[in-house]
Amino acid sequence: MFGSTLWLTLATLAGLVAGFAREWLLVAAWGAGNRSDAFLVAVFLPEALRMTLAAGLLAAAALPLYQQRDDNQRRAWLSGLTPRLLACGFALYALLAIGAPLWVRLIGPGLDAESHAQAQANLQWLAACAPGFLIHALFSIPLQARQRFVLPGLGSLLFNLPPVLYLFIQGHASVSTELSMAFFAGSLLMCLPLLPPIWQAGWRPWVLQGDALAGRELLGRIGPLLASNVASQGLALIERLIASYLGDGAVTWVNLARKLINLPLIALMSLNQVLLGLMSGEKGEQRLTLLRRGLDAATLLSLPAAVGLVGASPALIHVLLPAQSAGSPLPALIGWFATPLVFGAWNAMLARYAYAAGDTRMPLHCELLGSLLNAVLLGVLPFTLGLPGIPLASLGAVILTNLLLMQRQQLLPRLGWPIQWAAILVLLGLAATLLHPLQDLWLQLGLSCVAGLMALLGLGVWFKPWKR
Repeated sequence: MFGSTLWLTLATLAGLVAGFAREWLLVAAWGAGNRSDAFLVAVFLPEALRMTLAAGLLAAAALPLYQQRDDNQRRAWLSGLTPRLLACGFALYALLAIGAPLWVRLIGPGLDAESHAQAQANLQWLAACAPGFLIHALFSIPLQARQRFVLPGLGSLLFNLPPVLYLFIQGHASVSTELSMAFFAGSLLMCLPLLPPIWQAGWRPWVLQGDALAGRELLGRIGPLLASNVASQGLALIERLIASYLGDGAVTWVNLARKLINLPLIALMSLNQVLLGLMSGEKGEQRLTLLRRGLDAATLLSLPAAVGLVGASPALIHVLLPAQSAGSPLPALIGWFATPLVFGAWNAMLARYAYAAGDTRMPLHCELLGSLLNAVLLGVLPFTLGLPGIPLASLGAVILTNLLLMQRQQLLPRLGWPIQWAAILVLLGLAATLLHPLQDLWLQLGLSCVAGLMALLGLGVWFKPWKR
């Protein structure tokens, strides 16, 4: 589990670092204002589609279907799905491009008229990324079935590479239309490394006839997963909508905080993909044992990172981000967002425990209830507490979803969640009260790194992940 997770994590880490560099360079070139807000509003839907597919939406539904076939049936399955998903990609492109004025007003209603016009023009270019995203997700399935995770995991790096290079070279001279074209180039580049192994697997681009039932079968499996992801992305949309009313640059600050918080999530995403494959081959107590190991690993990966982020967020902003970020609400936002990161790390594990048993509907019901609470809290907390109300709304939702997933699967008395949750609250509370207020930035950074390392070692001794 940990070996496969490590290599996939490293590949994904490179992509997320490139994504964070993209946001850093964007703020350095344009500042945190209406111009950057307009571009981030435009990129929201294409980026949401890419992240949803990268998190395993298609793989969770398609991988079991692919694995249950022999070699000839797999080639027919792949040939049958390629034109269908490509057609879906072009349909999404048309939907986003034609409806750009509507989408922009829905995502960023607080933007002024000039920013709305810029965002619409950008979205019409960015929408062209959709076909590349879907084909990349489909072509990743045969590689993941053969335990080859690195090539698919490099997709994020290759996608972000053209915009990062463009912003680095052009800097203040960069324009939004050319940046949107660089994103489109990235959506094509991410598919290229998958073509040789897919060719070896028997796929031929001129063979358009294949398994006639593949699309219908996949649609039946992916429906609940798609609904869950739509709800999740809908909440992210509401976050940006609310942030657009909280002042100039608020959308940019929330986006940067999310990007930085996503860095520890890459190991969890990798662990989720590996764990799903392992649990799908087990039953009963063996599957429950794997779940316990996965939950321990999730806490081991997320809690030390959250301790470091809560304690060192002011120092990190000072060291890593442009001068425009000084005195911004970003350090506090990062600290608040770190808390739902840890509690939410269990949710994906518990959902995949149900997926491994063939149940995709029960996790959907739990996540929808959590999303409903999140939406209600987003309508109240940001307008009373300011920007910290956004991560607090997320925290309430992930805790509710977590408890519902355990309760519906009769896992509340069978998992050691009370003691782990107590450890989370104590460690994050100490980081917030002792490390975050420090004024000496280098002392703060050093002590936070030491605290994160001590938390990692302590949890390692507790969970003993090296045991088979």
